[in-house]
Amino acid sequence: MGWFWALALRANSLAGPVVMLIYPLYASIMAIESPYKEDDQLWLTYWVLYSFVTLLELVAAPIFRWIPLWSTIKLLVASWLVLPEFRGGIIIYEHFVKPYSSGTVQNGDAKLTDSQNANAKLTDSQRKILASISPDTRSSVAQYIDENGSDAFDKLMAAAVAESRKNRESS
Repeated sequence: MGWFWALALRANSLAGPVVMLIYPLYASIMAIESPYKEDDQLWLTYWVLYSFVTLLELVAAPIFRWIPLWSTIKLLVASWLVLPEFRGGIIIYEHFVKPYSSGTVQNGDAKLTDSQNANAKLTDSQRKILASISPDTRSSVAQYIDENGSDAFDKLMAAAVAESRKNRESS
């Protein structure tokens, strides 16, 4: 059984930095380049939570050493926050931060940019779809929505789903 714990510790020492730092760094850079607010919100929330846990670990390191499998628990929570399928950062933001914030940022008389206007037109299902696709595809979708409208995007997605189902049934 000793080999199992040695393997688990080695896996954590490799997976931890990849899951908690390298991938979030890459995704954050991609989020900066995208025109959508949701991915920015996801990664900002992640980095705030990551910073909070890191500071907490620095202060309470002797306590955390006594918690069995602390590094594994931390890795699992970080994975939940990082992976776009789970949208953990958005869930944390929506349930724990947003209710206590004013929800508005005062910009004086500043007008919304085109990407903010396009972002405001998106439905929740469209935001979920956009969160799961590559940044290049997102920019193409944004351009399509800007040119054709949100309803045209919904019709296109419905047609794609119907075509996919039809292809699966014929196979």
